[in-house]
Order: sequence, then structure tokens, then C-alpha cells
Amino acid sequence: MPELSRREALRRAGGGLGSLALASLLQDEAQAQSSPLSARSPHHPAKARAVIQIFCPGGLSHIDTWDYKPVLAKRQGQPFDPDGKLEFFGGKAGNCQGSWWPFRQHGQCGAWISDLFPGLASLADDIAFLKSMQSKSALHGPAMFMANSGFVLPGFPSMGSWVTYGLGSSSADLPAFVVLPDPRGLPPGGVINWGAGFLPAVHQGTAFNTQAQEAPIADLFPSAEFGQWRGPAELQGREFLGALNRRHAQSRADNSELEARIAAYELAARLQLSAPEVTEIGQESAATKKLYRLEDAEIGPFGRQCLLARRLVERGVRFVQIYCGAENTTARKIRPNWDSHEDLPRDHGYWGAVLDSGASALLRDLKARGLLESTLVICSTEFGRQPAAQGKNKGRDHNPGAFTAWMAGGGIAGGRSYGNTDELGFKAQEHPLYSYDLHATALHLLGLDHERLSFYHNGIARRLTDVHGHVIRSILA
Repeated sequence: MPELSRREALRRAGGGLGSLALASLLQDEAQAQSSPLSARSPHHPAKARAVIQIFCPGGLSHIDTWDYKPVLAKRQGQPFDPDGKLEFFGGKAGNCQGSWWPFRQHGQCGAWISDLFPGLASLADDIAFLKSMQSKSALHGPAMFMANSGFVLPGFPSMGSWVTYGLGSSSADLPAFVVLPDPRGLPPGGVINWGAGFLPAVHQGTAFNTQAQEAPIADLFPSAEFGQWRGPAELQGREFLGALNRRHAQSRADNSELEARIAAYELAARLQLSAPEVTEIGQESAATKKLYRLEDAEIGPFGRQCLLARRLVERGVRFVQIYCGAENTTARKIRPNWDSHEDLPRDHGYWGAVLDSGASALLRDLKARGLLESTLVICSTEFGRQPAAQGKNKGRDHNPGAFTAWMAGGGIAGGRSYGNTDELGFKAQEHPLYSYDLHATALHLLGLDHERLSFYHNGIARRLTDVHGHVIRSILA
């Protein structure tokens, strides 16, 4: 064998290291392509890259917020149902009750918005209102499920799960679908609202803790009693477990829950670095903290949720869902969500200030950073409230027949409205809409055709929009 020169030996050694590096890169790429969360091409060019959905559980009153009804104000105190034939969720209808807050026109579009939302009113030209939304249930749980998954029954995939199923993830170190629950607790229906249903389990939402003093994700780090396993020992153990998991999964290729669990463990290891970084808002400027009113004891927690949502989409998270309100219980001081049966001025007065401050800050922040054009922001609820008074004439009952949702950014033409309710705000009258239409429009802006995005389950090609839905093209930019 001829003797190698020093130069030839270095060339061969360098080439060998380069080959090893290339092989490693190719292996990483192959694993990424085989991952159920690898990024996928949309059906058509997308206007939006990410979604932030603000959900207001309990039933936000459209006639006290977005849906101006002067005829209702004129009929103040008159019987809403003189014949006594109507039966609402909580009993018979009371007398007509106009909005508890005055309405004024705002922006160049002249949108009528109540004084409950001064911050959002100043952004009227950036928002498109869907004023003829309806639900198929007057019960919180089923209506929540419909708003999130398109079905009143539990067990169907949520919109965030469908989006990640269709597009995958654009972040290797953070979940594709993140949920930020209200600090007071989970919403009606609980974690099913962000479940993956029959889709591969890897597409379900990951809930982050939203309180500043808590770890970003429960049980992300070993407890103090296992501190000796941190550092090099933890890395070695993780690699060994990874090898065992891959061997175990080879003979169980059709077990999506196992695949999701293994992927979750691997992501959890990366989240030990990425989650604390994304939730560490101390690095934000003083002006940003002031914008979100983080120091305010009542308004600050939701402001923090909105700020976290911006930081998440900034780092590639595909879908973020924020809950403005928790599970429904009887109030002592206020209701823990928008379900204002007894005292709407009290409850909506509180939650209105919370939503208005955080949501308007989020829109302004996204816009200032050039992110609003690529981020679709949706604000919705499960149903509206009745035009008639309830309780001691200060509350309103559930109204599945009419409510308002709004959308901004991500390909939406601001300053527009679509649909309308009758003169009292009782039922959707012009261009009635369901969650199917809102979902179809959101998917369209993300580059997905809602009729092509399907999953074969139990003999049926299932869709987020079931067999319904149309894209609301008149609100598209």
C-alpha cells in the first residue's frame, strides 16, 4: 500500500468528517420528512402563516358590544314575547332590554361599536365583523364543541388540530398548536376543546401555564428529588430511551398514540430550552409591558396571554388559542366567564375591560412588528345573548340564534361587516353563518381548501366543516 502524504491524509480525514456530517444532516432531514408534524405545502397560496384565536366562553352578548339595535332601545321595557310562546334556555322571555352601553360609529368604515370596547373601537378599520353567526346548541359544552370542531358532540378534531394536520409545524422546538387557558381554569368542556379527535394524537393542542410564577408546562422538568439526573446523565438517558422507543415503535407503526407520545417526549426535551425562553417576558421593553398592562391585577393576566401569543407565533407556532374566561360557575363577585344571567353590566363590565385591553394591545403589537399581515386573529364565542332581560332585569339568557365574531389581519379586509340580525338582535337574518363558514374562511386564508382537507374515519371522509361551509369572500382583502 503506498505511503500517504500528510496532505492526502488530512484530505481523507476531512472528507470522512464531512461525510459523517452530511449523513447526520440527511438522517435529520429524513426524520423530519417522516414526522407527522413536518411542514407541508398548502393547497393554494396562503395569505396567513399563523392563527391566534381569542375565545370568550360563556356567551358574549352581541347586542351590548358589536350589534347596534336602535329599535330594541325604543322598545325598552315592552314585552319581548307578548304571546308567551317562546321558551328560552332559562325560562320565559322578559321585557325588551337595550344595550347597557351606548353605541358610537368608529373609523373610516363607520362601524357601530359599544363604549364597552374603546380600544378595539379605535381599530375598527382593521377588523371585519361577522354579525350573523349562529350555533346549533344553547348549552355551553355542545356549543363550545361546535365552535371549536364543527360538531356539537365531543370527540371531533378541533380547528387547531386540523390546521396542523394540513400544514404541519414551522417550528422544530415548539408545539405546532398551543393553548393558553384562562388563569382561573379550563373552559366549559375542558381539554376536549383542543383535542385531536380521530386525527393522529400528535395534532392535539399543548396547554401552557399562563401564570407568571408557574413553569410554562406542567412536569416539563424533573422534580428536585431527581436533580442528580440533570446534565450529562440526563442526556445519556434520553438517548438510550430514544433508541428503545424507536425499536418499540417499529412493530407498532399504526399506533398514532404511541407515535404521538414518543414525539411528545422528544419535543419535551427541546422544550426545556424553548418554553422557558418564549414565556420569559422580562426581556420585553417597558413600552410593550405597558401596552399589555401587565402590572394591572385584573387586566394584566389576559394581557400576558396575548403577549405570549405574539411571542409564540413570532417563533413559528402555527395555531395559538387564547381563552378569555374559564368554566361556568355561579358568581360571588363576578362570573368567571361571559355567562351573564344575573348581572350583565357587572360581568360584561369586568370582562369587557379585560378583552378590550388585551386584544387591542395584541393587534397593535402585531401591526407594529409587521406580523399582522401574516397572522389571522379571530375573536369568537359559542353563542350570543337574548334581547330580553332575565333575572332581576339585569341579565340575559343564552341565544344560539345570533352572535358576532370578528377577524383581523392575515388576508382580511378590515372595516367590513357581513350578515345581520333582525331588528332586535334575536336571530340571524341576512347571510346566516355557522362555525363551518368561519372555519372554511380561516382555512382558505391559510392556503387550505376546506373541502379537500379530510381524514378517512369509520368509513367517512371527515372534514372540519362536515358537509357544509363556504368561504366568506366579501371580507377577504
